[in-house]
Amino acid sequence: MTTFIKFGGSVITDKRIAESADHAAIARMAQAVATARKLNPQLRLVLSHGSGSYGHVAAARYGIHKGLAADADWFGFAATSAAALRLNRLVVDALLAVDIPAWSLQPSTTVETAQGQVVAWQTDHIVQALIHGLVPVVHGDVSFDRGQGCTIASTEMLLQWLCGVPALAPTRIILVGESAVYTADPHKDSHAQRIPHIHRDNIQQVLGGASGSYGIDVTGGMHSKLTLMWRLVTQNPLLKVCFVAPDAQLLIDVLSDTPIEAGTIMTMNPPNSDQFQNSSKIAPKTP
Repeated sequence: MTTFIKFGGSVITDKRIAESADHAAIARMAQAVATARKLNPQLRLVLSHGSGSYGHVAAARYGIHKGLAADADWFGFAATSAAALRLNRLVVDALLAVDIPAWSLQPSTTVETAQGQVVAWQTDHIVQALIHGLVPVVHGDVSFDRGQGCTIASTEMLLQWLCGVPALAPTRIILVGESAVYTADPHKDSHAQRIPHIHRDNIQQVLGGASGSYGIDVTGGMHSKLTLMWRLVTQNPLLKVCFVAPDAQLLIDVLSDTPIEAGTIMTMNPPNSDQFQNSSKIAPKTP
């Protein structure tokens, strides 16, 4: 069984300020993963992270997500990829510093998209990495696109592709970012309520209240993430998606399958356990 973890770009950077890494947050998340692996050495993990104020700011500056003509100036394509790699190096180094055998993979070298969707990616090396006990680390990146020349392959798009690889298909996806999914944007609406559980009976209502992103994000923000995650759940009804805050103990608990009274869980079926019944009574907290 494989668990996918994504560190959101808004967790490890300030997306409003170009190339502003949150080194302390990166170190905390790395240590939490290391602790969880010590508690359960059998954890099979694929880590990923957003590009935050590195790739997103560069992509917005050069319009990479909108595409480029074949005879255009492609400097921005290279600059955006380089920015994403700078952040990736910080994340991987933090993981290595706490003895996680993190192995970085640059998606743009083998990913191809068409009209903004991944259509090809060589992933055998990711499977081999897991066999050898390594922890693959992928990240949002640029890609050549068959329709518009180039685009951004978001981390969620990459995870979607990996979910379709039988040897990698996850039982859990843990998205470390906002503290939960809310009925409205909690950054703007103080009355926004935490949604403890998303399932087939309330998904449309949830999507109706989902907002965009806090800061620069060329990949669509929360609504886009929710839509994609729900698509993955419908494709694999046994999949569990967890939206949690960048709290080290919370991440350890989720990785250890310890019941939590925070965040948001997405599954195909409605809640029927004491865990979710109890969590629904907890007063909502703003991030």
